[in-house]
Amino acid sequence: MARTEFGHTVRRWRDRVSPEAAGLPAGGHRRAAGLRREELALLAGISVDYVTRLEQGRAANPSEQVVEALGRALRVSAAEREHLFKVAGLVPPGRGTVPAHITPGVQRMLDRLAGTPVAVSDATWTLLVANPLYTALMGEYHGDDRNAVWRTFLGTGGRVRHTPQARREIEVAQVCALRTTASRYPADRRLRRLVAELRAGSDRFAGLWDSGAVGRHEAARKTVDHPQVGVLTLDCDVLSVEGSDLRIMVYTAEPGTRDAERLELLGVVGTQTLAG
Repeated sequence: MARTEFGHTVRRWRDRVSPEAAGLPAGGHRRAAGLRREELALLAGISVDYVTRLEQGRAANPSEQVVEALGRALRVSAAEREHLFKVAGLVPPGRGTVPAHITPGVQRMLDRLAGTPVAVSDATWTLLVANPLYTALMGEYHGDDRNAVWRTFLGTGGRVRHTPQARREIEVAQVCALRTTASRYPADRRLRRLVAELRAGSDRFAGLWDSGAVGRHEAARKTVDHPQVGVLTLDCDVLSVEGSDLRIMVYTAEPGTRDAERLELLGVVGTQTLAG
């Protein structure tokens, strides 16, 4: 019964979200005004088959990550998000956990900044959602690499160049921010697990964590080595969303520069591989 209710809820709420509201083109003949299953799957980052099985009640026990992703794609309110968790048979994240809900207003802002690389992370620096141009610029992150602190200390590091000095400053700022988040959300099990894994896997992280190092993330110019369009130097600004602890990362180029031209080219080619 719970599986059927969850599927029916997703199906009803899919019907009420227009492609335009979700930042998608509305071209072509459509039998209904809402999102197609393929569109919902694309927005949520899950397979069309899984969306179909969920809606038909043939898939059981969706994970918190899947429910969260579907809620974001469906532009749900805070109350609707809580309901979606409950009909999925899950306990909605409480006040003691790191917020991951992206409000419809923040989502609309992302939709309107299609020509600017923009991404939203939670207070642990875990990527929640990114617009297509950000993904084209930075590449796709999967699994643990979706967390920026993990990438810095244990992962691939990504496409951004760092001088040794800049890397040290980033390390200190990230550890300080994560420590602040851990003190604010002591009941968050995923956050505790992240810190434990970082401490066990990186002596550098453990040393900074234990030393009480202090630093903060500042607006900066970042140089990105892109495999198709070349090197881009962009301004990176991090904006905070009042009351939610979300961090919005915005990358811009100075108008009239080579960097602006390459960013515009990236908007055309997207994640495609350029032919030689």
